[in-house]
Amino acid sequence: MSTLKPLQIDIVSDVVCPWCYIGKRRIENALALAVDIPVEVHWRPFFLNPWVPHEGIGREEYLTTKFGSVEAYKGMAGRVVAAAGEEGLTYRPDLVKRQPNTIDCHRLIHWADAHGKAADMKQRLMELYFRDGGDLTDTSVLVQAAADCGLDAEDVRRRLATDEDVALISAQAKDASDKGISGVPTYVFAQKYAVSGAQPAEQLARAIRQVSVEVNAQAAE
Repeated sequence: MSTLKPLQIDIVSDVVCPWCYIGKRRIENALALAVDIPVEVHWRPFFLNPWVPHEGIGREEYLTTKFGSVEAYKGMAGRVVAAAGEEGLTYRPDLVKRQPNTIDCHRLIHWADAHGKAADMKQRLMELYFRDGGDLTDTSVLVQAAADCGLDAEDVRRRLATDEDVALISAQAKDASDKGISGVPTYVFAQKYAVSGAQPAEQLARAIRQVSVEVNAQAAE
């Protein structure tokens, strides 16, 4: 049994951010490289595209608004698709037809956290979006994703129809922005050190070890 104080890791990310998809796999690989370090992982919300309305918009309209044209994004997407593939992940931008607002996705992750399933929920939503081209603006898709992760489907459907935790998620996302987080994923270690971007697993593992040593040295003083 480890006597080390657990290291708190807050991961600020969004489910429609491709580098967050890749970054999730990399932090998981980093934790496997530092398996002797006890950690507490918390998934924190971020709105990559806060301007997208709740009902979402067509993918073409989104890409044109954000990148100038669909073709402009295709040029950038190749590098992300390749990086995802190197991590054993599939990204099929050609399958994505609708760009969602992600407030409901973050609510699902928050509700799943009460059952210890936040990471599973995050992964399921990302797979649906990046791998399968799933429509995350469709309540039925979200309810099925929740059920896939062991949550009660009807309970989730009922809660999604309300404003439950909308203010909480919005406040958490605003807090991240207020703290200067503008790019995701961002990993915050011990509420003190922030590492931005989907860094390699080895680099993240080094950071986990270094901060854990510091946290435990301070605890021993």
